[in-house]
Amino acid sequence: MSTPDPSAAPTSDRAAEVRRKHAAYLLPAVSNYYDEPIVLESGRGTRLTDVDGRQYLDFFGGILTVSVGHCNARVTDAIKTQVDRLGHVSTLYPTVPIVELAERMAAITPEGLNKSMFTASGTEADETAVALAQVFTGSIELIALRHGYSGRSMLAQSLTAHGPWRAVPTQIAGIKHGLAPYCYRCPMKLTYPSCDVACARDLEELIQTTTTGKIAGFLAEPIQGVGGFVTPPPEYFEVAVEIVRKHGGVFICDEVQTGFGRTGGTMFGIEHYGVTPDIMTMAKGVANGMPLGVTIATDEIANAFGALTISTYGGNPMSCAAALATLDVIEGDELPANAEVQGARLRAGLEQLQQRHPAAIGDVRGMGLMQAIELVLDESAGDRTPDTALTARLFEQTKARGLLIGKGGLHGNVVRISPALNITAHEIDEALAILGEAMAAAIKGGNA
Repeated sequence: MSTPDPSAAPTSDRAAEVRRKHAAYLLPAVSNYYDEPIVLESGRGTRLTDVDGRQYLDFFGGILTVSVGHCNARVTDAIKTQVDRLGHVSTLYPTVPIVELAERMAAITPEGLNKSMFTASGTEADETAVALAQVFTGSIELIALRHGYSGRSMLAQSLTAHGPWRAVPTQIAGIKHGLAPYCYRCPMKLTYPSCDVACARDLEELIQTTTTGKIAGFLAEPIQGVGGFVTPPPEYFEVAVEIVRKHGGVFICDEVQTGFGRTGGTMFGIEHYGVTPDIMTMAKGVANGMPLGVTIATDEIANAFGALTISTYGGNPMSCAAALATLDVIEGDELPANAEVQGARLRAGLEQLQQRHPAAIGDVRGMGLMQAIELVLDESAGDRTPDTALTARLFEQTKARGLLIGKGGLHGNVVRISPALNITAHEIDEALAILGEAMAAAIKGGNA
């Protein structure tokens, strides 16, 4: 594979002007990837093009959001048709798209989840779920997990246990954080499976000692997204949810990043774990990039919420039309199965990359098309110090070669890889080849 020379393709005045205005008019907290951020202009399928005509293979999908490819024809056609018919009315009026989507959600989610509330984001979906849990149980206290991420509101930031993403100290009382099922960096210094999932069993003492003993619920992601694709052991949720329900709480499953076939073989990530949630939240991939959050609950929990509520933008006809078309593509093209097959191909390639660089790549983890590699100083010498400098160099090298990836983890040293669900074997191989070449160059650059 030939390696492009970044210096051979200077940025245009147009791109420079966009970056200048971004710095001038957006909050500095709205950060961008790369030393010189890419100014993207168009996309089709798995490819994105910047304002200077450079093309990139997208293996992050707008943070696991572009589930069926950029500008998917079936989705964009549905949006165009709907916008010419009816664009907005709010939840004060029933519409055909919102009712059809609610019916569809009841059909595809785990048994017993029947009633939906639509909002405009995953943050709002989690907010709705927490309110439902508190009203239904009559309790206030909640359990979330360290390394978890729940969004941008005050409640969501309080649920989030990820310091870099918390702008202010905890504002919402009654939230306790359990140990993350982070086997590579076990907080108890134990080893799976001899640990007997002690992180899950510790929820018993957490509830007994830091709460009143009766909680409203437990909110957790099947795989922690922003946390660095932390993937729990197979029995984790069975143990954790049994403890939570014993103490009166309900299980809120956050499928914002794992939902709609992303983890391979099933429609939702929690289906790998043999547990049925009481409430489920979703966003991102549900509408292939259109703003839509979903909270779905059992009849009993949904019916307990008697207060008036409204969402001005939630479930708007355009987003619902996009979601229905996206689900048609996911189900009709059997994309959960494709995610399983291509995810296995991707995982095998990442493990081969780890074998080539055993010092730098400490861990490979994930499910389906939600895979990660964690970069450390020297795994072969037992040094698992996060290598954020290598991560930064790798990003620049993949950018130069036309591959877009994501990152996460508490220290930003975890490479997150999540292409569209309809990715092909050829594109997986292309990305792995670029990643391998970029990794070698990034490591060499650090030793120069």
